[in-house]
Amino acid sequence: QVQLVESGGGLVQPGGSLRLSCAPSGFTLDLYAVGWFRQAPGKERELVSCISSSGPNTYYGDAVKGRFTISRNHAEDTVYLQMNNLKPEDTAIYYCATDERALSPYCSRSYYSTNLTPPPEYTGWGQGIQVTVSS
Repeated sequence: QVQLVESGGGLVQPGGSLRLSCAPSGFTLDLYAVGWFRQAPGKERELVSCISSSGPNTYYGDAVKGRFTISRNHAEDTVYLQMNNLKPEDTAIYYCATDERALSPYCSRSYYSTNLTPPPEYTGWGQGIQVTVSS
């Protein structure tokens, strides 16, 4: 079973920035599309962003468009989530995951335009990383 490890979270003031990293454990992440998700206390896990295996296709949830940027470094086999202009409502545990497909139907314009939550096909959920935005 694939396993992903998130890092880079922490406490930041409103308007600040953080960069999250998603690295694989025991497999090559570069082969797959990868998604970032978040879950705030008392709420469902929601879509944040995803990137295709080769990198050119990226999609974002409406709440983070224009503020977050997803990217991947093929040499480092890592996916990043750059988060700028953070708001208190961004406070959540952030997770990365993959459905182990290079071209995932869940990393697409149609899926992001009609869904708010990840499908059960995503696997390899890590323990997540806490992001807290507070003054």
